Amino acid sequence: MQVVAKLGSSIVAAEDGSVRADVLDRVCAQVAELHGEGHDVAMVTSGAIALGMKVMGFEERPRAMDELQAASAVGQGTLFRAYEERLARGGVHAAQVLLSSFDVSNRVNYLNARATLRRLFEWRAVPVINENDTTATDEITFGDNDFLAAQVAILLGADKLVLLTDIDGVHTADPRRRPDAELIPLVEDFRELARYEIGSRTSPFGSGGMRSKVAAAEMATAAGIDVTICNGTEAGTLLRAVRGEAVGTRFVPHRESTPSFKLWLRYAKPAQGAVRIDEGAARALREAGSSLLPVGVTGVEGRFEVGDAVEVRCGEETVGKGIVNYSSSELDQIKGLKSDRVRELMPHAAEEVVHRDFFVLA
Repeated sequence: MQVVAKLGSSIVAAEDGSVRADVLDRVCAQVAELHGEGHDVAMVTSGAIALGMKVMGFEERPRAMDELQAASAVGQGTLFRAYEERLARGGVHAAQVLLSSFDVSNRVNYLNARATLRRLFEWRAVPVINENDTTATDEITFGDNDFLAAQVAILLGADKLVLLTDIDGVHTADPRRRPDAELIPLVEDFRELARYEIGSRTSPFGSGGMRSKVAAAEMATAAGIDVTICNGTEAGTLLRAVRGEAVGTRFVPHRESTPSFKLWLRYAKPAQGAVRIDEGAARALREAGSSLLPVGVTGVEGRFEVGDAVEVRCGEETVGKGIVNYSSSELDQIKGLKSDRVRELMPHAAEEVVHRDFFVLA
């Protein structure tokens, strides 16, 4: 079984920014036990910024991008050593892997990352994965690494994703503020959660919260991956989740998983612009699974190049996202034209604006 275990800042770092040694001891011991049973385990971790803040004596999480990146650079070595030492106690080799949002959004980098992680599994090493904060160009983009953990699980085709936090799972309200909040043990349909207060409150050092964990679970279950959100501060919860025991909140995977390319397109590839279409084209995309042709295009928004991802919109609704075969300037010239006229103007151009194989519904 392939397992991705994600440890949030609240698991890795105490309130003063120091390593939560006792918690990390227990989690790494469980990883070593799973490893000994023959499972492939990847660990996605937060906490570099928190540990860097501790080293530098900061009491509050920085807000400026360069300060966040610098704090991460200071804390990254300490963070990996904490894992390396603890996994070594269980006879397990740790491998440090740093990924950026570009590595996930660029298809070539995405495939290279997958090949590297699979090789580490073949070598029986445990990848310890963190966002490469020091080179990121956006605000710490992965939502306390919940999104990163889901993407790692998807690119690996993992069997199980376990999101370890400092509360028991998803509740009907924030259990820290509402003592009467009840644990939701099983989620089969994400629409069931709409009536509950799934908040974004996180630790002083984190950037995620329960909302980002639920979003990560939705992404992973769409790929057919079983997901559990549970309390990583309690002994044995990771083992119980992997072994299928009742712990925390379990999210049932979709019976028909979405192909990995379309999951990458939906969740990881950022749209560079938008293509406006008419009702007929929208209906063909939704109901017939057709490709988008120039005749159905009514407008172009933003600037994009061939191979970029674009949103496809009809009126106020986003129909989906796809990889475009025309630049924005080219598409602006041929929008609304039938295929024979397009061939006259651009003899070597693609027939489709977006081919159905490179399109995913919203």
